Amino acid sequence: MPVVLKGFAMTSSPTKPRSTLVINTHELGRRVGAMKEYQRVAQAPAGIGIDMIGVPPGSAIDLDLRLESVMEGVLVTGTAGFVLRGECVRCLGAIESSDEIDLQELYLYPDKEPDDTEASRLEGDLLDLEPVLRDAVVLDLPFAPLCRPDCAGLCVECGADLNADPEHGHDEAIDPRWAGLATWTDGQDD
Repeated sequence: MPVVLKGFAMTSSPTKPRSTLVINTHELGRRVGAMKEYQRVAQAPAGIGIDMIGVPPGSAIDLDLRLESVMEGVLVTGTAGFVLRGECVRCLGAIESSDEIDLQELYLYPDKEPDDTEASRLEGDLLDLEPVLRDAVVLDLPFAPLCRPDCAGLCVECGADLNADPEHGHDEAIDPRWAGLATWTDGQDD
């Protein structure tokens, strides 16, 4: 028999019971049409994002969810708000922004036969939002994040930030085959 503590169950199931992204659906029961709303702040697990941008581990995720009991399981709909941190692909400057995504997932009861073997399932009365949240956030991330839409990037010759110095430039490069002749005219009058 699981012990319920503040809406989370302590069990030996593979679901991480101490995670703030695990929700106990025991109060819904299996009564079709039963509904419960959740507003909570969860702690972001590691690995939500890509190399260039993502949700910092341990940061706050604001969840506003509605759980509804349906014939097949529990339907979760709502939003998740979070902070993104990363670096610009052009200038390598730091990026920080807020974002919000919509979530909708059906968690099947453990005894239901799914048509799709990849379908999300309840583990007892617990549902784990982490895989659904991870998928939704990663699919919503920009492939090439920019600090601003018109980011000028870095100088290809010296690496200077072209956003800080838009007038940055270099003298015309001398062809190395002719470089020796450049010193030949030094010190001679026209």
